[in-house]
Amino acid sequence: MTKLSWYDFMTEQDKAHDELLGKKELAGFGETPALVLIDIYYSVLGFQRLPIMESVQTWPMSTGLEGWEAVDRTVTLLASARKNGIPVIHVKGLHTGVNTWSRGGKKRRDFSKLTEEMMIKGREIVEEVKPLPGELVIEKAAASAFHGTPLLFQLVSLGIDTVIACGETTSGCVRASVVDGATYRFKMGVVEECVFDRTQSSHYMNLYDMHQKYADVVDLGYATQYFDTIGSRSEQTVTA
Repeated sequence: MTKLSWYDFMTEQDKAHDELLGKKELAGFGETPALVLIDIYYSVLGFQRLPIMESVQTWPMSTGLEGWEAVDRTVTLLASARKNGIPVIHVKGLHTGVNTWSRGGKKRRDFSKLTEEMMIKGREIVEEVKPLPGELVIEKAAASAFHGTPLLFQLVSLGIDTVIACGETTSGCVRASVVDGATYRFKMGVVEECVFDRTQSSHYMNLYDMHQKYADVVDLGYATQYFDTIGSRSEQTVTA
């Protein structure tokens, strides 16, 4: 199957407009990045790697195989960040009785196949990208990783100028976090292969929107090369 892109979901007018006025080059990243992983837990993937229409029969919020593929790509991104001394921050949902931020169709979704044990396990970050000791885990009660959390303070205290985002959903919590990050004047990056969604059109068009307005959407190779460059500069500084 041919890989999709945001152009597959654009009208001819959209394509013409993009050709004339769309983003032609990257805005660029800074010297002190952090990697932020957003909502990569079992309830949006399931315990088994199944196509989305099978997985949602048990896990109504599942993103299916496309989600798992993004997780596998994120393993590479995460390893690159850790190797190069890039701060890693994990963000996940808060489950302590706080009312959910979403006004979507959650009430209509059937969670009856999930036992209490499964629900608890579903809130855990998946094994493939689980936090290492010393890596910060932040819980949020809204879509954005910034809203009502200490993320902003942590980034400022670390002197971060660039936030590279991955996780889910592209159209939801990732986008909300990217918009807030840009509002706070961070240089924002989104790694295309490492974000995922339940709806293909939402995924690709939100990538397009973020790329045009709030962030540089880059591929995994670009992101890891960027991390390598930062790591090399740090080593040179230490040995100088």
